[in-house]
Amino acid sequence: MERKRVAVILLIGLLTLSAAKPYVKQVYDGDTLALSTGEQVRYVGVDTPEIDHQGGRSDFLAHEARQFNAKLVQGKQIRLEFDQERNDHHGRLLAYVFLENGDMVNEVLVKKGFARVLPKPPNLKHFSLLLDAQRRAMVERVGIWQKEPERPERSYIGNSASYRFHRPTCSFGKAVSGHNRVLFESAYKAYWEGYSPCRQCKP
Repeated sequence: MERKRVAVILLIGLLTLSAAKPYVKQVYDGDTLALSTGEQVRYVGVDTPEIDHQGGRSDFLAHEARQFNAKLVQGKQIRLEFDQERNDHHGRLLAYVFLENGDMVNEVLVKKGFARVLPKPPNLKHFSLLLDAQRRAMVERVGIWQKEPERPERSYIGNSASYRFHRPTCSFGKAVSGHNRVLFESAYKAYWEGYSPCRQCKP
């Protein structure tokens, strides 16, 4: 009888552990973390300033974005919500990350100016929500929106298929086909429409 009781207790314990939500074990930067399960998560739909982990120059507010992200999620249980694609090409989970109070971390980062919208079709489930948060941050000039664009151009080339925008001299911008080509008079206008900057020409 005693053995049966111990076995039941152990079984309940195992079931409880298997049902438990994962918690955040490590925060790498503003938009990437590691779970207690060993999996890595990349926040989908947003992009935070890059940290140079080799000791070089990091982007404006990159370390602050990591610190803010850590304050939100470090050691906490989270819920993941997926879009059309579950993993990126690095094998990381692509997810919208929710805290126990229901807040979406992706949205909070954008709202506070620690992240930009980074639409990547077909993962556009919460694009409108994130873009609304970005527009508020832009109007309020919080976080990354305090800083003016470097080397502004007279116009920029957007690609409606990829939601990227480029400097007019960028080879990727020049290659955008006519029906996908969108012209913006400023980088601000491109961001307002939810486009993200090309990683090569860095508009």
